[in-house]
Amino acid sequence: MDNKSDTRERFIKTASMLFQLQGYHATGLNEILKKSGAPRGSFYYHFPNGKEELALEAIKLASQTIQLDIKNTLDQFSDPGEAIKFQIEKIAAFITKEKKIEDFSISLLALETFASNESLRKACESAFISFESIYLEKLIIAGFDKEKACELSMVIQSMIEGGIVLSLTMKNGSPLLAVAKQISVILKANA
Repeated sequence: MDNKSDTRERFIKTASMLFQLQGYHATGLNEILKKSGAPRGSFYYHFPNGKEELALEAIKLASQTIQLDIKNTLDQFSDPGEAIKFQIEKIAAFITKEKKIEDFSISLLALETFASNESLRKACESAFISFESIYLEKLIIAGFDKEKACELSMVIQSMIEGGIVLSLTMKNGSPLLAVAKQISVILKANA
C-alpha cells in the first residue's frame, strides 16, 4: 500500500472505531487526526467534503467488517438457530468483557444521525439491510420460504440491535443472552 492510500485507510479505520464507540457528534476531527497519526494537512486532500465524507467511508468499512464476521460465524453451522445463537453469544461475551461495542454494531451512529443527516442515515440503513440479508440467506438455505425468511431476518436483526443497546446500557451481555435463547424458539415456531 502506498503512503497516500495508507494515510486514507488510517483515517477511515480510526474514524470507524471512534464513531462506533463514541458516536458521530462526540468525535471531532482533531481526535481522529491525533489517534490516526496521519498528517493534518492530508485530511482534506483525502476527504474534500470533510467529516461527513469520512463518516460515509467509516460506515462502509464497519459494515463490511460486521458482514464478514456474521457470514464467517454463520458458515460454521448448518442449523441457522445454532449459528445465530452463537453469533449473539459472541457479541454478549465481548460486551461483558470489554464494556463496549466495536465491529459488531453501527447502532450508535444510526441513532445519533437518523434525524439530522440523510446521507449518513441512508448509509446506516444500507448496512443494516446487508446484515439482514446474511440472515435471510442462511434461513432460505435452511428451507424457510422467502417471505417468512425476510420477516424473520428483520426480527433477528432488530432483536440483536435492541439487545446490544440494552447490554451496553447495563454493561453486561445478559439482554443479548436472553435474545440468544429465544432465537431457536422463534425459528422453530415459524418453520
